[in-house]
Amino acid sequence: MIPPQGKCTAMCQTVGKKRSKPRWRLPEQLFRAGPPEPQERSQVLQRLADLLEQSLEELAQAESKDQGKTITLARTMDIPRAVHNFRFFASSILHHTSECTQMDHLGCLHYTVRAPVGIAALISPWNLPLYLLTWKIAPAIAAGNTVIAKPSELTSVTAWMMCRLLEKAGVPPGVVNIVFGTGPRVGEALVSHPEVPLISFTGSQPTAERITQLSAPYCKKLSLELGGKNPAIIFEDANLAECIPTTVRSSFANQGEICLCTSRIFVQRNIYSEFLKRFVEAARMWKVGIPSDPSADMGALISKAHLEKVRSYIKKARMEGAQILCGEGVDKLNLPPRNQAGYFMLPTVITDVKDESCCMKEEIFGPVTCVVPFDSEEEVIQRANNVKYGLAATVWSGNVGRVHGWPSYSQAWSGPTAGLLELNLPSGMKSSGVGREGAKDSYEFFTEVKTITVKH
Repeated sequence: MIPPQGKCTAMCQTVGKKRSKPRWRLPEQLFRAGPPEPQERSQVLQRLADLLEQSLEELAQAESKDQGKTITLARTMDIPRAVHNFRFFASSILHHTSECTQMDHLGCLHYTVRAPVGIAALISPWNLPLYLLTWKIAPAIAAGNTVIAKPSELTSVTAWMMCRLLEKAGVPPGVVNIVFGTGPRVGEALVSHPEVPLISFTGSQPTAERITQLSAPYCKKLSLELGGKNPAIIFEDANLAECIPTTVRSSFANQGEICLCTSRIFVQRNIYSEFLKRFVEAARMWKVGIPSDPSADMGALISKAHLEKVRSYIKKARMEGAQILCGEGVDKLNLPPRNQAGYFMLPTVITDVKDESCCMKEEIFGPVTCVVPFDSEEEVIQRANNVKYGLAATVWSGNVGRVHGWPSYSQAWSGPTAGLLELNLPSGMKSSGVGREGAKDSYEFFTEVKTITVKH
């Protein structure tokens, strides 16, 4: 199943050589009296969530085949979270309030209102295709904008499938426009267009730099959610029975192709040997299999090129003297004969690796994690922060005071696990991006504030 290349509607467009230039419409061009009231927009979003939920199995099958993730993960995370995105913003849009300031001595009343920005360009990645696309579409249209959304050309099937549900849900034609194409051809056209004032992008830092350059002449609003090199800090008083399976999951879920995945694990020296032994045993228990196998924990990586990129980090680690305790080049990958040429890779654990190694500095974006010891809290704070990224950090300790104090020192969003991201909360610092999205933050990003003064 692939998106249509020959058909073009108001809500689903393919950019090709023979296509005429599409005309995107502002909210005021669609609605003479302005965007529908929040209550009406909320109802439409709820209906769209219902339709996605009813199509869960069909969407999960397509997402698994298109991206390589396991069918189980698509059923339990990707599609349910896409549904939740619409339900969440359908509710939150009803509860935003304006600000009011009185100046009685001047006989003035000041209050603020928020208006849609206009046309929002939304560019989503290939690792969580429908999940992250709906994370952008839901707040954008909830706030009253029209959107042009470009899913990754590598994983665009479920975006195309969602197009069929928009009209059923009552989304007016022209409000949500999906364009299919490559970044250089379609993405650059969107971000450099003078009539597109806002860009929400999730992806790589080099692409974000290009977006910033192209959009700079127009002073556009930008939200750029980029990569991560996320540490997990395991103190000696951590509950390993809970910590180990959770950290294995946060390291290798979705083949490690999640920006929030744990890729550096710092373990206090007193428990380092025990943790390493149990962690490697747990990693070896993870089953790599064809995505349609319900018992598989990991499926296939996105492409041959990406698989080779991830493998290249393992080769570099060996050249630097690091030890590969399990996974790539150590254990045998058991697959059916017809799948052995696929883009599969075992969960891989690296140790005896220096902090200056590329494996500890760069985002690998695959099923690879490094485990290293530390002695003191002061030491591990410095080492954990010693990367350009600041997306997420995880702290494991029985000392509540230590856990609460960690955000004061961490140059990243800190949480109980890298896999728990609440939609109310923003995340990301340093080279992990600019701008914030979450309930209140998304509403502010997708709207412009206007101050009104009444003289009485």
